[in-house]
Amino acid sequence: MVMSVKILLVDDDTTFCLMLKTWLSKRGFEVEEAFSCREASSKIKGGKYDVVLTDLRLPDEDGLVVLQNIKKAMPEAQVILMTGYADINTAVQAMKLGAFDYVAKPVIPDEILKKIQEALENKEVPVEKKRLKKNKELAYIKGTNRDADRLYEYIRLVAPTMMTVLITGESGSGKEYIARLIHNQSVRRDAPFVAVDCGAIPKDLAASEFFGHVKGAFTGAVSDKIGYFVQASGGTIFLDEIGNLSYDVQVQLLRALEERKVKPVGSNKEIAFDVRIISATNENLSKAVADGNFREDLYHRLNEFSLKALSLRERREDIPVFANHFLAASNEELGKDVVGFDDAVMDIFRRYNWPGNLREMRNVVKRATLLCQDEFIMPEHIPAELSEHLSEPVSEDLALKRERNEVGLIREALAKCHNNKSEAARMLKIDRKTLYNKMKQYSIE
Repeated sequence: MVMSVKILLVDDDTTFCLMLKTWLSKRGFEVEEAFSCREASSKIKGGKYDVVLTDLRLPDEDGLVVLQNIKKAMPEAQVILMTGYADINTAVQAMKLGAFDYVAKPVIPDEILKKIQEALENKEVPVEKKRLKKNKELAYIKGTNRDADRLYEYIRLVAPTMMTVLITGESGSGKEYIARLIHNQSVRRDAPFVAVDCGAIPKDLAASEFFGHVKGAFTGAVSDKIGYFVQASGGTIFLDEIGNLSYDVQVQLLRALEERKVKPVGSNKEIAFDVRIISATNENLSKAVADGNFREDLYHRLNEFSLKALSLRERREDIPVFANHFLAASNEELGKDVVGFDDAVMDIFRRYNWPGNLREMRNVVKRATLLCQDEFIMPEHIPAELSEHLSEPVSEDLALKRERNEVGLIREALAKCHNNKSEAARMLKIDRKTLYNKMKQYSIE
């Protein structure tokens, strides 16, 4: 490392701070330390840093304050948060506010070094290229399935509105991706998108996490904390696994949504917020309402418009599309150059039920890419359990036969009508829009 890389280390644990400073200095970094938010703010005003490592909990302020001060004074600086396990959810939210990444304590020096190197590489990538890379990552989910076309049409219609949206679907099916897509297509696209895992919030901390708290409100409240709703103000808040909230928290959440105000724990002052609410669940909330486990009034407030994320079992024709997308992403991430999948592997992929959906497929493909030493991923590169839990190939074969028959009929009709699509649609006894959709689906010119 070169001496031009400057790091600011912010942590009130002086022993740890000095130890890490010594370790990083030996590797060529120029390191300065600060033991409080106030000291860090002073150093930020008087200097310029490439990377800032900061603890999330500081004696005088929340680590998010350090993050906000840095991003205001030095937008190009990369911020890495160091946090205890209990604060990881908050650290993830901080990433939405501009932090590069986080590491959990106890910190492993080699892991910190890896994060610093990644942060410095990220800093060198022009903003436009980052945006293109992000858009590339967002492009994979659609596929060619007709139900997916309908889902995307619904997203296009609801995104510009302020309607609350409830997304249902199995774990790993892309519910957060859909929420982000709605946000990115809305007028709030340039404002914060704050994702909250409701299942990870302890019941006794839920009010503090959602609405914030003031210093001294309870044991451990060493500084003021901004809640998720205020963090997301002007943008979108995504409440993932909403069905996991306790009944008491549901009451508090309903009141906040009705009044559009929150009262931080320990404070007498209410804070107004302006957010778009998107929720998601893999549970049957209607049943939870009927069983008395979820408030009906909250359910209807969250469910002005509903969307269903599709499982991979419902879109088997898209499996090669997703598999090849994940292969390209894995090649880039791992520095590999794997060309594709052996036919036997793709047959397994098509017949496997993918209970973990897209998330499971991404992990399987990434692991196989790492193991593959040749041009094609072979059956020995994928977990054996995939081959042990295969569905019968009959339904897939029938689907392929139906597709081939449809393609043949459409081509025949177009030929007889000299490519007059209106006439071909009448001959096939379908409307013209359906014909256009099928031509697009099967890539018929």
